Amino acid sequence: MSTREMKAVRCPTDKLSLTNRAVLSDKDPFSRSEFIEVYTGPGQSFVFTTCSFSDIKPGEIGFSLPQRKWARLSIDQIVRVSQYRFDPSCQFLSTITLEVDFLQKKNVTTEAFDSDKMVLDFLAAFDRIAFTVEQQLVCSFYNKKLMGLVVKGITVADAAILKGGKAAKPAKDVRCGVLMQNTQVIFEKADESPLNLIGKAKGHSARQSIINPDWDFRRMGIGGLDKEFSDIFRRAFASRVFPPEFVEQIGAQHVKGILLFGPPGTGKTLMARTIGKMLNSREPQIVNGPEILNKFVGESEANIRKLFAAAEEEQKKLGPNSGLHIIIFDEIDAICKQRGSMTGGTGVHDTVVNQLLSKIDGVEQLNNVLLIGMTNRKDLIDDALLRPGRLEVQMEIGLPNEEGRLQILEIYLAKMRENKKLNADVNVNELAALTKNYSGAEIAGLVRAAQSMAMNSLITAATKVEVDYDKAEKMQVSREHFMCAMATDIKPSFGVSSENFDKYILNDIINWGEPVQRVLDDGALVVRQTKASDRVPLASMLMAGRPGSGKTALAARLALESGFPFIKICSPEDMVGFSESAKCQAIKKIFEDAYKSQVSCVVVDDIERLLDYVPIGPRFSNLVLQALLVLLKKAPPKGRKLLIIGTTSTHDVLQEMKMTDIFNTHIRVSSLSTSEHLCKVLEELQVFTPEERQRIRTKTEGKSLMIGIKKLLVLLEIVRQTEETYRIPKFLSLMEEEGGLEL
Repeated sequence: MSTREMKAVRCPTDKLSLTNRAVLSDKDPFSRSEFIEVYTGPGQSFVFTTCSFSDIKPGEIGFSLPQRKWARLSIDQIVRVSQYRFDPSCQFLSTITLEVDFLQKKNVTTEAFDSDKMVLDFLAAFDRIAFTVEQQLVCSFYNKKLMGLVVKGITVADAAILKGGKAAKPAKDVRCGVLMQNTQVIFEKADESPLNLIGKAKGHSARQSIINPDWDFRRMGIGGLDKEFSDIFRRAFASRVFPPEFVEQIGAQHVKGILLFGPPGTGKTLMARTIGKMLNSREPQIVNGPEILNKFVGESEANIRKLFAAAEEEQKKLGPNSGLHIIIFDEIDAICKQRGSMTGGTGVHDTVVNQLLSKIDGVEQLNNVLLIGMTNRKDLIDDALLRPGRLEVQMEIGLPNEEGRLQILEIYLAKMRENKKLNADVNVNELAALTKNYSGAEIAGLVRAAQSMAMNSLITAATKVEVDYDKAEKMQVSREHFMCAMATDIKPSFGVSSENFDKYILNDIINWGEPVQRVLDDGALVVRQTKASDRVPLASMLMAGRPGSGKTALAARLALESGFPFIKICSPEDMVGFSESAKCQAIKKIFEDAYKSQVSCVVVDDIERLLDYVPIGPRFSNLVLQALLVLLKKAPPKGRKLLIIGTTSTHDVLQEMKMTDIFNTHIRVSSLSTSEHLCKVLEELQVFTPEERQRIRTKTEGKSLMIGIKKLLVLLEIVRQTEETYRIPKFLSLMEEEGGLEL
């Protein structure tokens, strides 16, 4: 049959439009041909399957709108048509891949479309229809939804496979082919389509990576938090990196919440900000906890709903294809306190927590939200918020170790080093070693303080403030600036409270004999055990002795000489006027701070005073006693070590309270008991001349002597103010009056 010209017209009926066939008159000779080739221009031709219809005039050929778009045809356009014959060896389709999307966007639905059922409808509708790559068509599937389809790829195989045999040659790509009932059909969702495809016939559609393509992990700017960031990525984002098809196959659920907790200044906010930049998602919503609360009834809950409104709307529209919405809650403990813990009748906090819980993991749960909460008071947060499915990934952002501090310093010093403003005498490794228990924010403050000192040296403050700009060009921040800033301006919140300890060792330790040396040696042994032992993370010793025997000074010396990055003293003088509950909270906070350091030492001084013990009655605080009993034997977190040094003047009272059993080691701190001990102290302090010391030795030799070093030092200061002639009699009478000497 020869080629002839025909006129393109509209497809006569909607029903015929869905057949993907070219419609001819039943009187047209081409109607007896199963396939025709339509030439629309030089080098442009398209293959169609035919059908006949009585309302079409001879010489006309009807095309549906998708067919006209594909072949770039216009109404009444004259085209050349000829009969088309397939090569029998490569006629039948082995596979066909179709891109699918809603035909009309207003009919978008989140209903899942089963691709396996869609395959059955497609094969039934288009049996023995010719298909070409890039061809457009419309199909009505099982739920009467019209879908627009585009042929993305086809392969044909040997006809032997239709008879159940083995293909003589492998499948190959061709221009077009005919659909058969055993053709494999694969549906792929169009890019950015809200269509929700399920089933085995669903292909791997192109998807945007969740990680920002411009992101460079080496430029994160988070020093010392590599492991924490890696753990967060593994737990919270691994499931979102894989294609939805894979996640669906293994039945994985996305993590919806992360809680970052730890001391202030350790990088929690920086970590959350970095996660927001790293992910290829919408701009994160950053909310400070107190901003949610409102004095008007219902407004606080409405503020929570507003945070999730955009994610909720997008999930309804796009279903699992919705993008990720990140909500960052700073100070989340301000709004998510334990329900029932707040006094008053409003119950605002309780309803806010309830609203947040229902949005994250309620009946209508959202799967396109990632909530990142930050707090330094994890203990205040409601337990229901911390269970799996809500704030599931809980990561402690603790104080950086030496390697972490080195990374942080390198980040903050990089600009100065690049511009040659950092002196060569600045050793970063040395600074990292010296900044024990510094948080990331405190290290940043240390660098700023050193820079400020270097700049202040260039400022002349006379009648007006002037800057020497010539020197400023050559200015460099040196090691001296860092040392000065470390000594005066920036000190770690969780470090060594040296000022508190120095006041307990005003006169240093006077080694007046073997009893003192024994205490120091036994204490040093316990310190070494704490450092070296991995089996026993908690070591404790109780130093007991008479009042004024120097227990606190010896404990302070042992703590300072331990070299631990965190040492703190829990003293009753810091808790004067505290109620029992307030005292318990203060003691608990000291221990919680200690747990944040790798190795810590806590001196619990004058335990009986902490317990409010008095022998008249007797009376003591059972609430504080129970708190101490718990805290003194509570092991620190894994990987941390803690040394507890307790002091008491009433060992027998603590024994009755069953408190002495908690301490691993007991050290007796003795008072001065011999003339030799007394003369050793007198020689150390140089209060008397050698002749006077010899006379005192003679007077006290063989006498009953029992006095604490603290009391003795006070008596000696009184004697210093006495006339030289009366010094010895005055000293001996004072000793006798105080009960330290029986003459």
